[in-house]
Amino acid sequence: MWLSVTLRADAGRAEALSEALLAAGALSVSIEDADAGGAAETPQFGEPGHAPASLWAHSRVIALFAPEAAVAAILEEAAARAGFAAAPPFDTEEVAEQDWVRVTQSQFAPIRVTDRLWIVPSWHEAPDAAAINIALDPGMAFGTGSHPTTRLCLQWLCETVRPGLSLLDYGCGSGILGIAAARLGAATVLGVDIDERALEAARDNAARNGVSGIVHVRHSSAALETAFDLVVANILTNPLCVLAPAIAARVAAGGRAALSGVLEQQAGQVIDAWKPWIALEIGAVDDGWARLQGRRS
Repeated sequence: MWLSVTLRADAGRAEALSEALLAAGALSVSIEDADAGGAAETPQFGEPGHAPASLWAHSRVIALFAPEAAVAAILEEAAARAGFAAAPPFDTEEVAEQDWVRVTQSQFAPIRVTDRLWIVPSWHEAPDAAAINIALDPGMAFGTGSHPTTRLCLQWLCETVRPGLSLLDYGCGSGILGIAAARLGAATVLGVDIDERALEAARDNAARNGVSGIVHVRHSSAALETAFDLVVANILTNPLCVLAPAIAARVAAGGRAALSGVLEQQAGQVIDAWKPWIALEIGAVDDGWARLQGRRS
């Protein structure tokens, strides 16, 4: 058995308390929204180029301890280090030893994108053997098909990709979008990213799905000269605005673009940034996230 200890802290001291708990002997510490699931729940989204958001006004700090740990003494020490007059009230819960690999795997089931396309983890059988089934496991790089922004892009690819077309995946992450495009019939796919781990994951996933000859990846710092029939970018609002001239320039005349990673209330900001090159519109919305799409004249 392990001991899970939950404390409350305000935004200004939750991080200090977390660090102090680790220094005092906690095996792991996480910080959550204490109001999650209620009317006061506060989602947080950080973007490059913007100051990081503060933690939740009411934070829940959860620390894991070995069963023999002197929890009360550790909490007193950590509270003093974090500037508390005394240790905050806490709740303790026993956590049974588990097969954490199986527990994690149970959280990732096959994902139906459309009747035509499924994302299937390696430990599951494909629900529809006649569909296009992409083998993809959760890993270090973003993109498993579970997030609304990824689903929105995958659905657009199912609607848009035709045999022989070329595609640029700007910010490829796991490579899921480029792999899907290749399996849907794209003739050539280039994925670019700033994260070397993402590039490695994308190469591995392309090989695993038998599309290494179609899907190629490289660091986004390399100059791009080619224009593509289709361009998809599932990143975030701020980089989509800043990089609008560079990404739009890679859309061929008559080509199409789809952008995601944009909250619905941020859509106007991206539409305005792209207006000199491509007239975008909201193509679909999923759980508050928007997909913007348009064609280059």
